[in-house]
Amino acid sequence: MNEAEIRERLDRTNELLQRMLAEVSKTPSTHAIFVDAGYVYAAAGLLVTGTEDRRSFDLDAEGLIEAFIDKARTIFADSRLLRVYWYDGARRRIHTAEQQSIAELPDVKVRLGNLNANNQQKGVDSLIRTDLESLARHRAISDAALVGGDEDLVSAVEAAQGYGARVHLWGIEAGEGRNQAEPLLWEVDSQRTFDLDFCRPYVTRRPVTTYEDDTPAPAREDVRFVGAQIAAAWLAARGRESLADLLPGHPYLPGSVDQDLLVEAERLLQHSLRGHAHLRRALRDGFWQHLQSQY
Repeated sequence: MNEAEIRERLDRTNELLQRMLAEVSKTPSTHAIFVDAGYVYAAAGLLVTGTEDRRSFDLDAEGLIEAFIDKARTIFADSRLLRVYWYDGARRRIHTAEQQSIAELPDVKVRLGNLNANNQQKGVDSLIRTDLESLARHRAISDAALVGGDEDLVSAVEAAQGYGARVHLWGIEAGEGRNQAEPLLWEVDSQRTFDLDFCRPYVTRRPVTTYEDDTPAPAREDVRFVGAQIAAAWLAARGRESLADLLPGHPYLPGSVDQDLLVEAERLLQHSLRGHAHLRRALRDGFWQHLQSQY
C-alpha cells in the first residue's frame, strides 16, 4: 500500500469519525428521578407536620412528583426525562390504592419492596441499585436525581458512576441535624435540599376529631357492625377491584386504610377508639368479615 492510499484511508476514517461525533452531539442527554418514598414520607412529614407517622398526614404524591420533574427540567435544561421511579413498601408487594394511583401517573414507574410486620421497608435499596446500575450500564441515562438518605444507597451510586452516569442527591431539609447519611453525601456528584416552603403545599395533616370519653364505650358487637357497614360503603364507593387487592394481606390492613377505617368508625360511633385495642380489633374483624363475604 503506497503513501497516497494510506492517506486516503485516513481521510475516510476521519470523515466517518466526524460524522459519528456529529450524530452523538445531536443525541439529547437523558435523566431519571429515583425517589425513596419511605424517606420522602418521613422527612417531609416531620418537616411540615412534626411527625413521621404516615397515618397522621396526607402526601400529595402527584403534586410532589410534578414538582420534582419541574425542578429536574430546570437543572438538566438540555436533557429529556426518561421517567420517575417511585420506590415504596407494601405487604406482600401488593399495591395499595394510593400506590395504584401513583403508578397510573404518566412517566412514573412504581417499584415495591416488602413491608414487614413493623411497617419497615425491605428490599427497596436493592431495587434502586438494580435500576440505577442497569440504566447507567446501558447508557439509558446520563444523570440520575436520587431522592433518599440511606447509607445503603452508596453502592447504587458507585455502580452508576462506574458506568459514567452522574448522580445528584436530592434531600429534604431536616429540622435538626441531617437526615441523609454522610457517606452518601460524600459519594454523589452534587447535592440539593428542598426546604419547608417547597414541601408545605404537598403535605397536609389529617384532622383529629376528639370525642368526649365520659360516655360508656360502645359494645364490641356494635363496633363489629360498624366495621362491616364501612366495608359495604367502601365497596360501593371505591370499587370491588381496589378492595379485592386487600384480601391477600389479611389480617393486616395498609396503614393508610387502617387509619381511614378508624377515623370513619369514630365518626359514626361518636366515640374515640384510641386506647381501646380490643374494640379496634373488633372493628377490623367486622370490616374483614364483610369484605370476605363478598368474594
